[in-house]
Amino acid sequence: QGRLVESGGRMVQAGDSLRLSCVASGRTFGGYAMSWFRQTPGQERVGVGYINGNGQYTVLADAVKGRFTISRDIAKETLYLQMNSLQPEDTAAYFCAASAYYNHVSELFSESSYDYWGQGTQVTVSA
Repeated sequence: QGRLVESGGRMVQAGDSLRLSCVASGRTFGGYAMSWFRQTPGQERVGVGYINGNGQYTVLADAVKGRFTISRDIAKETLYLQMNSLQPEDTAAYFCAASAYYNHVSELFSESSYDYWGQGTQVTVSA
């Protein structure tokens, strides 16, 4: 059974930076597509960043492009989200997700593309 555990979320001020981590265990996720999503109360999860299995292809949502970076360390079974110039609208619970089967998924930010999810880590940005 695979498991994903996020960490790194906390309360920060606008303009600060944070790095979120997502550690995989229970099975290897190296070589499989992974993404970060975020969710605010009463809203659906929204895709933030995508990375393919070998880490060579990444996509960031327009809302975070130029501020966030997604990366992975396959040997450490860890996914990262570097968030710079944080703004209050970035406040959300952040979730990592992984495909169980594919090194690339065509619908990058569709929840149905992913088989494993972490429990989330809260990021709160004050003005």
